Order: sequence, then C-alpha cells, then structure tokens
Amino acid sequence: MIRVAAAVIERDGRFLLTRRLAGSHMAGYWEFPGGKLEDGESPAEALVRELREELGVGVAAPAPLATLRHDYPERTVELHFLRTEIVSGEPRPLQVGGLGWFAPAEMADLPILPADLPIVSRLDRTGDGPP
Repeated sequence: MIRVAAAVIERDGRFLLTRRLAGSHMAGYWEFPGGKLEDGESPAEALVRELREELGVGVAAPAPLATLRHDYPERTVELHFLRTEIVSGEPRPLQVGGLGWFAPAEMADLPILPADLPIVSRLDRTGDGPP
C-alpha cells in the first residue's frame, strides 16, 4: 500500500493540477499535486514538504477533505486529499512535468489519474469546490 497526500488548491474557481513526469508511473497524466508519505509523516506534513519540493510554494495548514483507496493493476494507493491554499511563492514545475489551473469543466478534457477522478467528480458537481 502506497500512502499519498494530495492538495486541492483553488484560485478564482480554478484548481491546481500537475502533470506526471516522463518515466514515472502513469506518465503524462494530470493529478492533484502532492506525493508519497515518508515514514512517520502525517498526510499534512507530507503535503507541505512535497509542495515545497515539487512546486516551490509554502501552504497554509492543510485540512483533511477525503481519504480514498484506489487499486491499480500493479499497486494500491491510499490517497489523503487535503484542502489548502498557497501562502508563499508562485507554483513552478520543479519536479513535475507541468502545471496548470483548471476549472472543473475543463478537467473533463484532460487525462486525469483514475485515483483522482472521484475528487474531480465532486468539483464538477458542486461547481465551486468539494463539499
């Protein structure tokens, strides 16, 4: 089981997504930014670290949103989605293949990681973010 923390960050009705690097599992797919938890890390601690390393930003204290499990053929992931906001820096693709801000309706045209689709569906239903 791989434990992952993922950020749901909204700005002006659009949500931050990052693109997976070439050579990585599911390369080229879009996802909510974040990464694997290290031993002894909470999801919030991992998310703060990952966003600093991957995007060069500081974030407010992440708040739990949802925890989901997804079974890929080759691995199982437990995703901890946390709501947060950027408090310092502007996102840059330091360790990701790209990034962008997308309205929920625009996400339907992107290849989104299957594990992230339930959150995208919530965004699309509410129009203004997860409940």
